[in-house]
Amino acid sequence: MKYIKQICIILGICFLAEVLEFLIPLPIAASIYGLLLMLTALVTGVVKLKDVEGVADFLTENMTILFIPSTVGIMDSMTQLKEMLVPLVVISVVTTFIIMAVTGWVSQGIMGRKHKKDRRQEGGRKA
Repeated sequence: MKYIKQICIILGICFLAEVLEFLIPLPIAASIYGLLLMLTALVTGVVKLKDVEGVADFLTENMTILFIPSTVGIMDSMTQLKEMLVPLVVISVVTTFIIMAVTGWVSQGIMGRKHKKDRRQEGGRKA
Protein backbone atom coordinates (compact mmCIF):
# COMPACT_ATOMS: atom_id res chain seq x y z
CA MET A 1 0.00 0.00 0.00
CA LYS A 2 2.91 2.30 0.80
CA TYR A 3 4.29 1.99 -2.72
CA ILE A 4 0.90 2.62 -4.31
CA LYS A 5 0.67 5.92 -2.42
CA GLN A 6 4.22 6.84 -3.49
CA ILE A 7 3.62 6.06 -7.18
CA CYS A 8 0.33 8.01 -7.04
CA ILE A 9 2.17 11.08 -5.71
CA ILE A 10 4.81 10.83 -8.44
CA LEU A 11 2.23 10.23 -11.17
CA GLY A 12 0.12 13.09 -9.84
CA ILE A 13 3.07 15.46 -10.16
CA CYS A 14 3.73 14.11 -13.67
CA PHE A 15 0.09 14.79 -14.56
CA LEU A 16 0.29 18.35 -13.21
CA ALA A 17 3.45 18.85 -15.26
CA GLU A 18 1.64 17.71 -18.41
CA VAL A 19 -1.20 20.13 -17.64
CA LEU A 20 1.31 22.97 -17.14
CA GLU A 21 2.98 22.15 -20.44
CA PHE A 22 -0.41 22.36 -22.15
CA LEU A 23 -1.44 25.61 -20.41
CA ILE A 24 1.83 27.55 -20.50
CA PRO A 25 2.91 28.51 -24.03
CA LEU A 26 6.65 28.07 -23.45
CA PRO A 27 8.97 25.59 -25.17
CA ILE A 28 9.58 23.69 -21.93
CA ALA A 29 9.09 19.94 -21.65
CA ALA A 30 6.64 18.52 -19.13
CA SER A 31 9.50 16.61 -17.51
CA ILE A 32 11.16 19.92 -16.57
CA TYR A 33 7.92 21.20 -15.07
CA GLY A 34 7.65 17.91 -13.19
CA LEU A 35 11.16 18.22 -11.78
CA LEU A 36 10.45 21.79 -10.68
CA LEU A 37 7.13 20.79 -9.12
CA MET A 38 8.74 17.88 -7.25
CA LEU A 39 11.62 20.06 -6.05
CA THR A 40 9.20 22.74 -4.86
CA ALA A 41 7.01 20.17 -3.12
CA LEU A 42 10.00 18.61 -1.36
CA VAL A 43 11.60 21.92 -0.34
CA THR A 44 8.34 23.38 0.98
CA GLY A 45 7.46 20.18 2.82
CA VAL A 46 4.23 19.60 0.91
CA VAL A 47 5.69 16.20 0.02
CA LYS A 48 8.04 14.55 2.48
CA LEU A 49 10.99 12.58 1.16
CA LYS A 50 9.72 9.41 2.87
CA ASP A 51 6.47 9.82 0.91
CA VAL A 52 8.22 9.14 -2.43
CA GLU A 53 11.63 7.67 -1.57
CA GLY A 54 10.91 3.97 -2.12
CA VAL A 55 9.42 4.27 -5.61
CA ALA A 56 11.92 7.00 -6.58
CA ASP A 57 14.81 4.71 -5.60
CA PHE A 58 13.29 1.86 -7.62
CA LEU A 59 12.84 4.07 -10.69
CA THR A 60 16.36 5.44 -10.39
CA GLU A 61 17.89 1.98 -10.03
CA ASN A 62 16.03 0.75 -13.13
CA MET A 63 16.46 3.88 -15.23
CA THR A 64 18.42 2.13 -17.97
CA ILE A 65 15.35 0.08 -18.88
CA LEU A 66 13.44 3.31 -19.50
CA PHE A 67 15.95 4.37 -22.19
CA ILE A 68 15.44 1.29 -24.37
CA PRO A 69 12.49 2.70 -26.41
CA SER A 70 14.30 5.96 -27.23
CA THR A 71 17.48 4.07 -28.12
CA VAL A 72 15.55 1.84 -30.51
CA GLY A 73 13.95 4.95 -32.03
CA ILE A 74 17.38 6.51 -32.58
CA MET A 75 18.67 3.31 -34.17
CA ASP A 76 15.62 3.27 -36.44
CA SER A 77 16.33 6.88 -37.54
CA MET A 78 20.04 6.33 -38.13
CA THR A 79 19.83 6.98 -41.88
CA GLN A 80 18.50 10.50 -41.27
CA LEU A 81 20.95 11.10 -38.42
CA LYS A 82 24.04 10.21 -40.50
CA GLU A 83 23.87 13.60 -42.20
CA MET A 84 24.05 15.33 -38.80
CA LEU A 85 26.45 12.92 -37.10
CA VAL A 86 29.48 15.23 -36.80
CA PRO A 87 27.53 18.22 -35.40
CA LEU A 88 25.68 15.93 -32.97
CA VAL A 89 28.91 14.38 -31.69
CA VAL A 90 30.58 17.80 -31.31
CA ILE A 91 27.56 19.23 -29.50
CA SER A 92 27.34 16.17 -27.23
CA VAL A 93 31.03 16.30 -26.29
CA VAL A 94 31.09 20.06 -25.71
CA THR A 95 27.89 20.13 -23.65
CA THR A 96 29.07 17.14 -21.61
CA PHE A 97 32.19 19.03 -20.56
CA ILE A 98 30.19 22.20 -19.87
CA ILE A 99 27.74 20.25 -17.69
CA MET A 100 30.60 18.54 -15.85
CA ALA A 101 32.29 21.89 -15.18
CA VAL A 102 29.13 23.64 -14.01
CA THR A 103 28.19 20.69 -11.81
CA GLY A 104 31.67 20.73 -10.26
CA TRP A 105 31.52 24.47 -9.60
CA VAL A 106 28.06 24.23 -8.07
CA SER A 107 29.12 21.28 -5.90
CA GLN A 108 32.22 23.14 -4.70
CA GLY A 109 30.11 26.20 -3.95
CA ILE A 110 27.62 24.18 -1.92
CA MET A 111 30.38 22.37 -0.07
CA GLY A 112 32.12 25.70 0.63
CA ARG A 113 28.93 27.19 2.06
CA LYS A 114 28.39 24.12 4.22
CA HIS A 115 31.99 24.30 5.44
CA LYS A 116 31.59 28.00 6.36
CA LYS A 117 28.32 27.26 8.15
CA ASP A 118 29.92 24.42 10.12
CA ARG A 119 32.82 26.71 11.08
CA ARG A 120 30.40 29.40 12.32
CA GLN A 121 28.50 26.83 14.37
CA GLU A 122 31.73 25.52 15.91
CA GLY A 123 32.79 29.07 16.77
CA GLY A 124 29.47 29.69 18.47
CA ARG A 125 29.77 26.55 20.59
CA LYS A 126 33.26 27.43 21.83
CA ALA A 127 32.23 30.90 22.97
